[in-house]
Amino acid sequence: MFQFILKRLVQAIPLLIGVSIIGFAMMHLAPGGPLAVYTLNPTITAQDIARIKQIFGLDQPMYIQYFKWAYGMFTGNWGYTFFGGRPVLNVILERVPATFILMGSGMSLAVIIGMLIGILGAVRRYSVFDYLATTGAMVALSFPTFWFGLMTIFLFSLKLGWLPSGGMFTLGGEEGILDLLTHLILPAVVLALVLVAQWSRYTRSSFLEVINQDYIRTARSKGLSGRRILFRHAFPNALAPLVTLAGIQLPWLFSGALVTETIFGWPGMGRLFVDALTMKEYPVLMGMIMITAMAVIIGNLFADVINAMIDPRLRLE
Repeated sequence: MFQFILKRLVQAIPLLIGVSIIGFAMMHLAPGGPLAVYTLNPTITAQDIARIKQIFGLDQPMYIQYFKWAYGMFTGNWGYTFFGGRPVLNVILERVPATFILMGSGMSLAVIIGMLIGILGAVRRYSVFDYLATTGAMVALSFPTFWFGLMTIFLFSLKLGWLPSGGMFTLGGEEGILDLLTHLILPAVVLALVLVAQWSRYTRSSFLEVINQDYIRTARSKGLSGRRILFRHAFPNALAPLVTLAGIQLPWLFSGALVTETIFGWPGMGRLFVDALTMKEYPVLMGMIMITAMAVIIGNLFADVINAMIDPRLRLE
């Protein structure tokens, strides 16, 4: 197993390098470059621009800038923000807990509810429940996340007044667990909605494929109960595609969190990414791109390891 994990980690290194090169080049090729905020300001002179370039090292060739930036990323020095001069790593780490709370809550809801709907749909194939679940999944996949977010704010915050419309805590109030949960309900549900549709469809397909296998029919012929067949024989074999789904959903989960955090004013990494993009804070953007790339690689590695534990034959690949 150790060699399997080591092989996957070695394969991830060229991917990270490629992502960093492409991302770094895109930041410098953007209109105006990293100093667009300063060059568009009529009160800043050419001498000021030259001095700012020298301070940030932007007067050097691009390949030298890249190697310095890559070395800084490797050693923990991710650079400083253009506005305020704060360490980029500290700025990002301040937002990580909020994003983890939102993403963890949304993912947990999606997995639990989606798998339950998918299993019931597979067991009661072509029933009224199955048709309703399929229709609901198609509707959820057809509408964008921001639309659901705005509708939930309009209904539950403006019309009914049951839940707060945004933020992580009540301004001026006591920052307790109950207050956090109250603010978390709407963004977590909106983030989980599309994921529930995906998990229910994948779970249904995976279980339908498994329960039609010969060994399931053999188990039925031996008189085993339906619950025992479902959870003892079908569930472990239907789990592998779902573990893979969990790994590849990390990029979508982050992009969904980006939209959700912006709509609900949730102070996480998604909101930070939008703010940094607006302010053209390229050091922050590069740091978040690399964190997202590493999260995707770790998610896929986790999925590969779990699948290898379920099916030892994968370790030989």
